[in-house]
Amino acid sequence: MNLTDYQLHCPANFSNQSKVWIYQSNRLFSISEAFEIEAILSEFVSNWQSHGAPVKGFANLFFGQFIVLMADETNTTVGGCSTDSSVHVIKKIEQLFKVDLFNRQNLAFYIKEKVQLLPLAQINYAWENNFINGETIYFNNTVTTKERFLNDWLIPLKSSWLKSKIKALSFA
Repeated sequence: MNLTDYQLHCPANFSNQSKVWIYQSNRLFSISEAFEIEAILSEFVSNWQSHGAPVKGFANLFFGQFIVLMADETNTTVGGCSTDSSVHVIKKIEQLFKVDLFNRQNLAFYIKEKVQLLPLAQINYAWENNFINGETIYFNNTVTTKERFLNDWLIPLKSSWLKSKIKALSFA
């Protein structure tokens, strides 16, 4: 599997400026959970509205651990209420499957052919003990547009905001 294959599952007919929200689970979902989650997301997206107008939305589970929501605002702007409804569905998934989807202190890396989570507080330990290095792929869940999701979601640690959190870091 090529790590960038996720890009093939992103809707080509959405604007590059489409809004993106990424929710990272604290664990991998099982296959049966993934099917249930995809059904919940599909139902949500097909009924997603903003001020009574349908939202051109997309939702998918990537790498069995990341829920990605996308809204193309070309015709309908996503307001506060429609954003709240998306958060509500994520909280529902969180409760149903007993996972944490809102912990931004858990960082995801691609190590040894799989997604590995690392608490932010342990980043220096992981660096000093060579669990991660500047080339380690980091899941940059701070991306907010389709364009950045396609180009900047999976990036080397040395290209991420995290580099400033690592003590005595030299990427020479």
